[in-house]
Amino acid sequence: MSGRARLTLCSWAATLMASCALLPLVEPATWILQAAFLLAVQTGVGAAARRVPLARPLTVAAQALVTLMLLTLTFAREQAFAGLIPGPEAFRHFSDLLQQGSDDIARYAIPAPLESDGIRLMLVGGVLVIGLAVDTLAVTFRSAAPAGLPLLALYSVAAGLSDGGTDWLWFLVAAAGYLLLLLAEGRERLAQWGRVFGGAARTPGAESGGAVAPVRTGRRIGVVALGVALVVPLALPAMNGGLLDGAGTGVGSGSGGGGTISAVNPLVTLRDNLNQDEDRQVMSLQTDTDTDLSNLYLRIVSLDDFDGTTWKPSKRAITAVPDGEFPTPIGLRQDIKRTEIETTISASDDYAQNWLPMPYPPSGVRINGNWRYEPEGMTLVGDHGQTTRGATYQVKSLEVQPTAEQLSSAPAAPAALEREYTDLPDSLPEVVARTAREVTAGAQNPYQQAVALQDYFAITGGFEYDTEVQVGSGSQAIARFLRDKQGFCVHFSFAMAAMARSLGIPARVAVGFAPGSPQADGSVSVGLKDAHAWPELYFEGVGWTRFEPTPNRGSVPTYTVPETPGSTLPNPELPSRAASSEPSAAPSASESCTAEEKKLEGCESESPQAALSTDDNGPKWYVALAWILGGLAALAIPLAPMLWRLRTRAARLGGHGRTEADVAAHALAVWQELTDTAWDFGILPDESQTPRNAAARIVRLGHLDPAAAAAVHRVADAVEQVLYAPRPRPAAGLAEDVRRVIGGLHGTVSRGTKLRAVLAPRSTVRVVWAASDWWTGVKARAAAARPTLRKPSGQRG
Repeated sequence: MSGRARLTLCSWAATLMASCALLPLVEPATWILQAAFLLAVQTGVGAAARRVPLARPLTVAAQALVTLMLLTLTFAREQAFAGLIPGPEAFRHFSDLLQQGSDDIARYAIPAPLESDGIRLMLVGGVLVIGLAVDTLAVTFRSAAPAGLPLLALYSVAAGLSDGGTDWLWFLVAAAGYLLLLLAEGRERLAQWGRVFGGAARTPGAESGGAVAPVRTGRRIGVVALGVALVVPLALPAMNGGLLDGAGTGVGSGSGGGGTISAVNPLVTLRDNLNQDEDRQVMSLQTDTDTDLSNLYLRIVSLDDFDGTTWKPSKRAITAVPDGEFPTPIGLRQDIKRTEIETTISASDDYAQNWLPMPYPPSGVRINGNWRYEPEGMTLVGDHGQTTRGATYQVKSLEVQPTAEQLSSAPAAPAALEREYTDLPDSLPEVVARTAREVTAGAQNPYQQAVALQDYFAITGGFEYDTEVQVGSGSQAIARFLRDKQGFCVHFSFAMAAMARSLGIPARVAVGFAPGSPQADGSVSVGLKDAHAWPELYFEGVGWTRFEPTPNRGSVPTYTVPETPGSTLPNPELPSRAASSEPSAAPSASESCTAEEKKLEGCESESPQAALSTDDNGPKWYVALAWILGGLAALAIPLAPMLWRLRTRAARLGGHGRTEADVAAHALAVWQELTDTAWDFGILPDESQTPRNAAARIVRLGHLDPAAAAAVHRVADAVEQVLYAPRPRPAAGLAEDVRRVIGGLHGTVSRGTKLRAVLAPRSTVRVVWAASDWWTGVKARAAAARPTLRKPSGQRG
C-alpha cells in the first residue's frame, strides 16, 4: 500500500474512532455503521480526486459536494431532484430536521432514541463534516498534526453532552486513532526522506531498513507519550475551577472542602429535562405537616449574575455537605416567626438534574451520593456526574413567616451584599429604571416598592400571561416585555428582579418548581407543568424573600399584604389557592380573570413547556454556522499568504516528466522557487544577473554552508543548461536541493525573519502583480474589441 493510501485509510479510521465517543449518547448504536459507510465513500472520493490529480481546493470541493449528495440521498430523498441533487425543498427539509434534532436533544434524557431523524442527521452529518476536515488537513494538505483539532472538537462535544458519561475508554480510543494518523504520516515522510535519517544506503535493503527503524522508534515514543498523558494526570493534585473543570457544566469538582461551581444557565437544564410533551410526574413529596402546602416551592438554584441579556448563577465556592443542621440563612433574625418542616422527596428515574430541588431555606439534608454544598445560595450540586435520577432524600426546611410590618421596617442591607445584588449592566435600557420609579412612586420603603412591583405585573399593569409570546433576547428583551406586556414566568421574574435592582433593592431570580398537586394518599405530585421561576428580594432581618409577579402561577405570599387601610390586596385571612394544573387554552387566557382572581391565582396555570422554552432566546443552528464560517474566514485571511506559498512550493517542486519540455519546465520552476525562497528570507531577486551570478549572490548574502551553497549552484547549472545548452542534460534531485537550501537559510537568519518568511512571505506580492497584469490584459482586449468610430466621407475635421 502506498504512503498516501495508508494515510487516507488512517484518517478514515481516526475519525471513526473519535466518533465512538458519541456512542453513549444514543441507542441503539447502529448509526455508526451508516456513518462509517458514508465516511468511506467521502474518503474514497478524496482519494480518487488526488489520484487524477485535481488541485487541492477542487479536491475538497468535490468531497464536500459528494457529502451533501450523500446526506440528501439518506435524509432528503423525497425533496431532492432525482433523489440525489438538493434543491430549496431539500434544504428546508434539512433545516426542519436540524430543528427537530435540537428539540429532541432537549426532550430526551441520555441515551436518546435513534428513531429521531433529526438526531441521526446531527450525528451522521457531524461525523462527515469532521471527517472531511481531517482528510483535508492530514491527506490533501499533508499536515496530520492540525487534524487533531477537529478530532478533539468531536470528542469534546461528545464529552460535554454526555455530562461525564464519556469515560477514559473513549478518550483512549480517540487518542489511539490520532496516534495512528501521526504514525502513518511519519512513515510516509520517512519513506521519502529515509536517506536523511538512515544514512546513505549501499543496497536497497539497507535503505529500507534505515527508514523502518525510525518508524519503530516513533511508535514507541507515541505509545509512551499516550501512556504518560493518561497516567500522569492521575498522580497530579486536583485543580478545581479550571477552564476544563467539571464545574463548567454546573457540576461541582474535587473532594473535601474546596472547589468551585461555575454553572450554566439552569433554564437550559430545566428545558433539557422537563420540556416534554406530556405532563408527567417528576417528583413526589411527603411532609410531616398537615398545614397548607401552597407555599412549598422547590428551589433548585438562584440566578444572581445579570449581564443585560440573561440571568445566570455566579461562580461560587462549594464545600462538603454540612453534617446535621445547616447554618442559619443569611440575614434571618431570631425573632422572625418560622416553622420547621421535614419533607421526603422521591425523584423519578427519568428526572436527571445536577442541582437538588429543596424547599428554601433548607436547615438539613439527608441524601446519598456525591453531592456538594454551595453556602451562598444554600443549594446542593452534584459532583462528578451525580444527578437526582431515582434519588430519595429528606430535607428539613424553614417556613419563614415575616409580617408586613417587619419587612417594612427592615434596615439597609450590608454594603457588600447590596453592591453585589444591585449591580446592573450599562446596556440595560433606561426605560427599565424609569418604569420602576413610576410604578413605585409614593412607596415609603423598599418593601412597599417590592409589593408595588409585584402588583404592577400581577394586577394593575395590564400584563397578559401568554405561552406563545415571542419576546426575544438581548439587552432590549426586558424593554420589549414592558412594552408588549405579554410573557410568562421567566419574563416576569427577570423583569421584576432587574427593576428591583434599579431601585437599590438586592434581588435575584430563583428557578425550581411551584407547589404541586395534593394526592389522595397525602403526598404531593410535582409535574412538568409546575416548573417555574420567581424573584427573590433581600430584606435585612428576614433574608431572601420570595415574591410572585407572574399571574396565574404559584401562590401569592401572605406577607405581601401591607397592614394599611385602603390596600388593593386581598385579605390575608383568605386562603390562597394553588395554581390549576391545566394548561392555558389560549395565549391571552388572563383576559377572563379579574384582578382579584389574578391575585388569588384562580386562573389557568402556565405551561412549563412555554415557561422554559428557549427557542426564541437561544441561538439558531444557522446563526452558529454563520459564526463558525465567519471565524474560519477571519482565520483564513491572515493565513492566506502562508497557504499560497505552501501550495506554490509544492506545485513547483513536485513537477516531473520524461520529455525534454517537462525537464526544462521543472528546472525553471525549481529555480523560481529558489529565488522566491531567498526573497522570503530577505534576499531581493535581481533579474538582471545570470543564474550563476544570482546563485553566488544568494550564497554570499544568505551565509550558506558549503552543502547548501553547492545545492544552489547545482540548481543554477541546471537552469543554464535549459537556457543555453543545445541539448540540456537532465538533472536529478533539484527539489531536494531547494529543500536543503531552505534548511540552510533557516539556520542563518533571526527568529523574526523566519516567522515573516513563513507567515508573511515577501514573494506573495507576485499574486498582486499577476492580478495587475491580468487586469491590464483585460482592458487591452476590451479596447481592441471596441469598434472604431469613423467620420462619414466628405466631412472635414
